[in-house]
Amino acid sequence: MEIAYIPSPSRGVYELFGVIPLRGYAFCIIIGVFVAVWLGNRRWIARGGRPGTVADVAVWAVPFGLVGGRLYHVITDYQLYFSEGQDWVDAFKIWEGGLGIWGAIAFGAVGAWIGCRSRGVPLPAWADALAPGIALAQAIGRWGNWFNQELYGRETDLPWALHITSTTDGRVPGYYHPTFLYESLWCIGVAVLVIWADRRFKLGHGRAFALYVAAYCAGRFWIEAMRVDEAHHFLGMRLNEWTSIVVFLLAVLYIVLSARRRPGREEVVEPGASDGDTDDDGAAVKLDKKSEDEDSETKDSEDKKSDAEKSEAKTSEAKTSGAKTSGAKTSEAAKSEDEKETAEADSESGSGSGSAESETADSSSSVEAKDEEAESAAKKA
Repeated sequence: MEIAYIPSPSRGVYELFGVIPLRGYAFCIIIGVFVAVWLGNRRWIARGGRPGTVADVAVWAVPFGLVGGRLYHVITDYQLYFSEGQDWVDAFKIWEGGLGIWGAIAFGAVGAWIGCRSRGVPLPAWADALAPGIALAQAIGRWGNWFNQELYGRETDLPWALHITSTTDGRVPGYYHPTFLYESLWCIGVAVLVIWADRRFKLGHGRAFALYVAAYCAGRFWIEAMRVDEAHHFLGMRLNEWTSIVVFLLAVLYIVLSARRRPGREEVVEPGASDGDTDDDGAAVKLDKKSEDEDSETKDSEDKKSDAEKSEAKTSEAKTSGAKTSGAKTSEAAKSEDEKETAEADSESGSGSGSAESETADSSSSVEAKDEEAESAAKKA
């Protein structure tokens, strides 16, 4: 009895406006890339980098990653394209599905290295910022397998079983484990784990990216074991299971050695970038801090200007006071000098008056003497 199941889409290609083909697989890949760049940009700015650097480097990393992912898929599943009855041209039809994450990461790292060198930023720091975004991109991209009705697991009667209806490429309609959904949910958990660990332990020098790789491989191992699509086997296990083990061990080894050789986190991830746009937890961006600093600088400038004006006013008052004091002293000195000159003038005037009175007295005495002599001569006559 059918209780519940996850239905598969009737087709993976939809016509936009009846002209433009919109493929579900390609659409999921594109959305995943945008989410990875968006989250990576936020984390990069929070680490002290410039806005837009993640996108500039991604311009190199994404094409390289797509080519690498396709190459890995074609090489490991060459029988799908180069065996008898197959058309090798199909190897270039990336929109029909078929990307190997191992090749995508390896070649994408080469492209990222080129982009980082062109921007003068360290590749490990850039990879740390982008790590959880890559996990989310994978979580979204896995839904492209749902559109193509591919990469499902063993048959099951669980209520979340995936209902496969297509008979293309030897598919058998039925109900199977939705391994695409398992991997999608696992990748979301990996993204959350990396963000938490990065906040908690301040991961740096590529260790956040290595944690993403190790955690993804751990999930990919048990999910890969559930799949029933055609694959190469070695010692009873699928090729991608062995790849998961090897890559997991390499990622853990890198984390251990890197922590010993270069503990802590990079202080500068992009030379010349402003530190005013970042916070300390490596997960969010404080865009208003810069404006606060500018306001503070403006306020300090106004305070300095006010202090300068006050100092200038005090100096002016001091000069005015000094001028008044000097003027007062000059006035007093002039007054004293005038009084002195007046006194001298009075003294000279007094002296002159005394001389004139003396001369007048002498003149009067002489006249009187002459009169007496005249009277005496008259008497004798």
